[in-house]
Amino acid sequence: MMGSAPPVILQTLADLIRINSVNPNYPSGVPESGVIDYIEAFFQHRSIKTWRQSVQPQRDNLIASIPGRDRHRKMIFEAHVDTVSVDGMTIPPFDPVIRNGRMYGRGACDTKGGLAGMMHALADVAESEVPPPCDLWFVATVDEEFAYRGVAQFCRDLEATACAVAVVAEPTELQPIIASKGLVRWIVETTGVAAHSAKPHLGINAITSMMHVLQAFEHDNLQLLRRTHPLLGAATCNVGVIRGGVQVNLVPASCQVEVDRRLLPGETIELVLQHYQSIINNVMQKHPQVKVAMLPPMLTDLPLETAVDCAPVQEMVRVLGDLGRQATPAGMPFGSDASKFGAMGIPSLIFGPGSIDQAHTADEFVDCGQVLFARDVYRRFMLAEGVLADCSDI
Repeated sequence: MMGSAPPVILQTLADLIRINSVNPNYPSGVPESGVIDYIEAFFQHRSIKTWRQSVQPQRDNLIASIPGRDRHRKMIFEAHVDTVSVDGMTIPPFDPVIRNGRMYGRGACDTKGGLAGMMHALADVAESEVPPPCDLWFVATVDEEFAYRGVAQFCRDLEATACAVAVVAEPTELQPIIASKGLVRWIVETTGVAAHSAKPHLGINAITSMMHVLQAFEHDNLQLLRRTHPLLGAATCNVGVIRGGVQVNLVPASCQVEVDRRLLPGETIELVLQHYQSIINNVMQKHPQVKVAMLPPMLTDLPLETAVDCAPVQEMVRVLGDLGRQATPAGMPFGSDASKFGAMGIPSLIFGPGSIDQAHTADEFVDCGQVLFARDVYRRFMLAEGVLADCSDI
């Protein structure tokens, strides 16, 4: 760290950055146990109740809670603890430095800034001895950057009807986010017949076959632009990986591409996959030599859409206004843990410091002032009576 001693919350953020929590599914990754240990000690030092939830070996979620006046309801505040790889970074990833009001380091933006803000907000509420309107649960989850296994495990044990709201920390530049795109990723494979490149007519080129598939997908992408969501724009489809062939003097017998399709609210994974299967069927009908198969999805995620007029959203807008920040609920194209809460019928918001443009970058940073402001927002929201206005038993 450089300069004079920063506020305590920024010291916590620096501590979190120093702990390597690169998702273990990356080659340089490790289990998130180190950062979970730190968060557990943070709350236990303040006599705040904590417990662990096993997800995988050495990979636990950490839950902290304080009781509210209504013990039958709860607010959920969630932040993931894992980060992406540090490969290619141009700054020391685990040596946090403050320059020009920004803290640099892996995870500073995505999403340890929001994580620190939620931790200190909960601690401040507990220290104030002013009981919140209902129970407050903070959960630090693992594996968001790979397969969402942490939040999935947490949701399996969660009683959705008891949850008034879920607030998820992600870099939103302090804007309340109420909609996000869903996701389905899968592999498309073409099968050909191998032959010597000197006699290519004896084979069937799987790469050439894939060309027909990709042309059809590109044509379909134009149709996606015709339907848009007011907060999210159009759905998208991207082919991000291609593999094919063995060596240059052989006609390739196989080719694979990995497809990333982003879904709008109202779209289902099943219908989207059926649509692409119909595109492939048309390709094979037009080109009888082309053999194509779609493999089962590698990763799926549902879209999120929270009603703008529901009590938690309106209360978040009020809290931001009270702090001098006028905000209009918006959407974001990338996914997060919030969609898992939304799929359970829990009103869900995404809110946090930092910009998604800085997440995963070679010189990742977060604005320190935004971290401090996010802490204040989380704290006020935790005490907001109006969040429970939609609840039938209030």
